[in-house]
Amino acid sequence: MKKRTITAIVAGTLFSTLLLVGCGSNSGNQASDSGVKELTVWAWDANYNVRAFEEAEKVYDKAEPDKVDLNIVENAQDDIVQKMNTALSSGVTDGLPNIVLIEDYRAKSFLEAYPDSFYPLTDFINAEDFSAYKIEATSVDDENYAVPFDTSSTGLYVRTDILEEAGYKLEDLQNITWSEYTEIGKVVLEKTGKKLLSTDVNDLGLIRSMINSSGQWYTGEDGKTPTLANNASLKLAFEDFKKMYDAGLTDSNSDWSQWLSDFNNGVVWTVPTGNWITPSITAQEDQEGKWAVVPFPRQEMEGSVNASNLGGASIYVLNIDGKEAAAEFLQETFGSSTDLYKTLVENIGAIGSYVPATEAGVYDTEATYFGGQKIYKDFAEWSTQIPSVNYGENTYAIEDILIKALQNYLKGDDIDKVLEAAQKEAENQLK
Repeated sequence: MKKRTITAIVAGTLFSTLLLVGCGSNSGNQASDSGVKELTVWAWDANYNVRAFEEAEKVYDKAEPDKVDLNIVENAQDDIVQKMNTALSSGVTDGLPNIVLIEDYRAKSFLEAYPDSFYPLTDFINAEDFSAYKIEATSVDDENYAVPFDTSSTGLYVRTDILEEAGYKLEDLQNITWSEYTEIGKVVLEKTGKKLLSTDVNDLGLIRSMINSSGQWYTGEDGKTPTLANNASLKLAFEDFKKMYDAGLTDSNSDWSQWLSDFNNGVVWTVPTGNWITPSITAQEDQEGKWAVVPFPRQEMEGSVNASNLGGASIYVLNIDGKEAAAEFLQETFGSSTDLYKTLVENIGAIGSYVPATEAGVYDTEATYFGGQKIYKDFAEWSTQIPSVNYGENTYAIEDILIKALQNYLKGDDIDKVLEAAQKEAENQLK
């Protein structure tokens, strides 16, 4: 099987870029399924998602030699979103890929806006084989439109040497609440001078994962009605964040590189986030054996659990020529192959949301960097506990409003008034 991986460089207008990409993927889109030989894939991140598709192609080639070739086109995630919206809203599908990776937070916006543009995969996967929260994020009206891919199960990464210097043990951080986490952070700061975590008040990823652990979101069960003013989980998340902020436990960052620098250089001693950060943790070779991962803190409210999600994506098939071949490819790879998931965790540290892979012991590898802890198994098991929520269509639009709300609250504004104002603004904008 001949594989082609292309990095798309966006230059000039979006329209010209779309035409160029369309030319590169023409053969996969125009061929009928009876004779399709090439499937075009759009994905971001060369070292993670693109490599995952490359490994999937190898697995498929063993079962179906020379049946199809993958033409993998690497794009930035934002570029994929723009290109998809431009093409689907215009009805011009010639430049679209057969297979596309879409972030779970954005999935419903595509599925709801372009209901006939995606090929249902209900008959190609067993939904019960995947983490429930991923199926919720990728389905509409009981129809499954994607093969769930990576779980972005969260955990609390911990510098054990700093923790022990302050007189604590790792057991003290097992299954704790945000309040307990904050109190421990105060002691560690006093005894070691190390802050608890690095934050960016313009990025609500932490708030998002806090409320997800309680089965709550910015909208109601319909995924559309804003629920900000009377959202007990969101209010508590704001309050817990402010307690850490006011206590001087947070170190401010303004971008990805500053965030990495904070924990790689020991400015902070914990990192509460998704498991995709593991390669960035382990990049600091001189800290091997000084890190561990414990369950994500939970909110102090009924129903909250020590597990959540932050990020993650799933794999969709466009409803164009080649759709059956694309669906069959996904069915035999990401949809059912424990061998593929074993390869992914070994080669790139990717943890899938395919439950049988966990049951088969795929993630039992001991991570030397983390003192022999089976962190991949832990993350996989935590992923099965993540509450399912309807992310809806407007996650990022609502967060633009909430960013201002959080900043006003940190300055001293009343929490209830802040959220009431955010509620009104969301209702006006999302009519």
